[in-house]
Amino acid sequence: MLRLGRLIEVAVDSFFPRRCVGCGRVGDFLCPDCLRKLPRITAPFCPRCGRPQVSGIVCPSCWQRPTEIDGIRSPFRFDEVVRKSIHDLKYRNLKAISPCLAELLADYLEENPLPGEALVSVPLHSRRLRERGYNQSGLLARELGKRIGLPVMEDCLIRVKQAQPQVRAVDVEERRRNVADAFVCRDKRVSGKQIILIDDVCTSGATLESCAAALRNSGATSVWGLTFAREIRN
Repeated sequence: MLRLGRLIEVAVDSFFPRRCVGCGRVGDFLCPDCLRKLPRITAPFCPRCGRPQVSGIVCPSCWQRPTEIDGIRSPFRFDEVVRKSIHDLKYRNLKAISPCLAELLADYLEENPLPGEALVSVPLHSRRLRERGYNQSGLLARELGKRIGLPVMEDCLIRVKQAQPQVRAVDVEERRRNVADAFVCRDKRVSGKQIILIDDVCTSGATLESCAAALRNSGATSVWGLTFAREIRN
């Protein structure tokens, strides 16, 4: 079965060769040159929200409010080729790029390990899932799980409230109201477990925070957020 899958993959690549989403070069979805140019997030940053922070201590925003999530980490800024990669994954049906992005997440975790016994992806509302046909965060979680040897808890979280996309919200407080009580977790498999929550992009952290609250309510002992990219606004 694995050999057949590989043969199909080779055949598809022959007729539809992979092109770099950054420069269009044939070979892979991210060529070596574009990989080197990806806008990375490096220390110092806030140990909770993961935003760049000159002092490297908890930022004022995180001090002002209690959180259910232990911290958020993202290897890349949501900019340039990173933005294009995620846009193509989400809106242009480029599901085949998910292993490439997951590989970069796995590399990041190897250098910046997080406590985790299982992966959980941020879910889409059922209506949006029907429209898109797949959950990009679920694809990333499954591919990442294969690479780091952690199980993925499918359908663990349920989105019960469909809200407007977070990028349309005016400020952080509106984003938090937007996703307040939007998720539930009735899955007792998370009880007593350290969870790594997977999403494609972190805008304000409100979605991850709401998911973490639902997981904590079902007994998760810790919840860390890991997203491929982070939007950094000046």
